[in-house]
Amino acid sequence: MQKVTRINKAVFPVAGLGTRFLPATKAQPKEMMPVVDKPLIQYAVEEAYAAGIRHMIFVTGRNKRAIEDHFDVAYELESELEASQKHELLSLVRSMQPDDMDCSYVRQPRSLGLGHAVLCAEKLVGHEPFAVLLADDLMTGPPGGASVLTQMADVFERLQTSLLAVQEVPLAQVRRYGIVAGEAVGERLIRVRQMVEKPQPEAAPSRMGVAGRYILTPAVFDHIRHQPRGAGGEIQLTDAIARLMETEGVHAWQYEGKRYDCGSKQGFLEATVELALQHPEVGERFRSYLKSLAL
Repeated sequence: MQKVTRINKAVFPVAGLGTRFLPATKAQPKEMMPVVDKPLIQYAVEEAYAAGIRHMIFVTGRNKRAIEDHFDVAYELESELEASQKHELLSLVRSMQPDDMDCSYVRQPRSLGLGHAVLCAEKLVGHEPFAVLLADDLMTGPPGGASVLTQMADVFERLQTSLLAVQEVPLAQVRRYGIVAGEAVGERLIRVRQMVEKPQPEAAPSRMGVAGRYILTPAVFDHIRHQPRGAGGEIQLTDAIARLMETEGVHAWQYEGKRYDCGSKQGFLEATVELALQHPEVGERFRSYLKSLAL
């Protein structure tokens, strides 16, 4: 693979049904659920954009039209805001898709797992490394520091190998994650030697769980294509990456920052409260309100 100095494309698998948030997700995509004043998918796209990525590829399914509309031009809304001289809101609406950002959409016809969703983007990705972001995982960098994907893009530029974001998880929760094990080869950096999808605690090779950020080389597509169904009867991306390790190096980055599991009600509520407290418009008033509650 020719040396790549910057990742140009990001894949967002957004075809899931969001059953853990029913009935809220019966008629709207879970990725469009707002945390304070932005939908989950926008947080992920902004993170990719901040990392230098300009081509966003959404792997969608039925009833996901709202995602396309969100990143499209809203002529009527913009005309109304302009006529009302609401210039700040107009700038906000137009900032959702900057002029140098391209959006592409491809359908995942059947729910066959994350690996299959990534494979659906192959023709749009082409023969170059790419990022994968799971919008369910709302991730923030350290205060004043680089976002998680920016950290990973910097590491990839140096290593030129597939890279996974990881965090240490409680032993009782390893069955929820892809778990990696290997040897430390630098600060926060692990050379992955073993990868297992959702192991039982007694069988887990470590407590390093893969979070929802990946940078992958295009060789992973061939492994996904020939990948038998794994855990849950789905084509697992974790299994394909494990096979990729047989021919290429794979590393894990123990990122700096915080992850909110917004695929769960608990994580979604935590993200809403903590990001509301940091919001420049409502943060202070919301903090005062929380202090007034008899908890």
